[in-house]
Amino acid sequence: MILDWAPERLERALVDGCGVGMYLRALQESVPEVHGMDIEGEHLRAALRNVPHALLNLSQAERLPYPDASFDLILSHEVLEHVQRDAQAAAEIVRTLRIGGRAILFVPNRLYPFETHGHYWQGVYHFGNTPFINYLPNLLRDRLAPHVRVYTRRSLLDLFVGLPVLVRQHTQIFPGYDKIVARYPGIGHRLRSLTYALERTPLTTLGISHFLVLEKVEQF
Repeated sequence: MILDWAPERLERALVDGCGVGMYLRALQESVPEVHGMDIEGEHLRAALRNVPHALLNLSQAERLPYPDASFDLILSHEVLEHVQRDAQAAAEIVRTLRIGGRAILFVPNRLYPFETHGHYWQGVYHFGNTPFINYLPNLLRDRLAPHVRVYTRRSLLDLFVGLPVLVRQHTQIFPGYDKIVARYPGIGHRLRSLTYALERTPLTTLGISHFLVLEKVEQF
């Protein structure tokens, strides 16, 4: 999916919030030069073990340590919801893209019936999927899940208002249920087939994540 929406010229890519390096390793098969950055040093050490000789930087998404127009492709996979200033992080993605380059972003969808990052109740954190938290008004939702953002279609696009980008694709996607497939292949594959089929219907708006593709254009 990522490569299908990548620009034709694809020589230099950045994984913005690379974690332990899984996307770095995958993109190296198709991109000559792949960089990764993360705010967690422990993640970068793991990434270096997983992807020897990886080009890594320890930094914030709000202050990318790269010159303007550095990359043909920037991948931000479930990162913006965690940063302190998501609008600033969005602006940095656009700044470091070349003209004609593309940013591919995944962020949590507010219409998904579960909050996948857990929640707090009476000061205690509860791990796991919690139903319907994201359907509550902001005041209540943000008290139960203050540690992570979630985006409507409008609130995601608002991050890029005034920036020199065009939207090339924006939809929602469902999870792949990899753990269920690994443990219970029959059930997992049927579940995956069902939810992937939903992506071809109006019910895709209930998917777990937004999938947004932006292309940088000349600023006049």
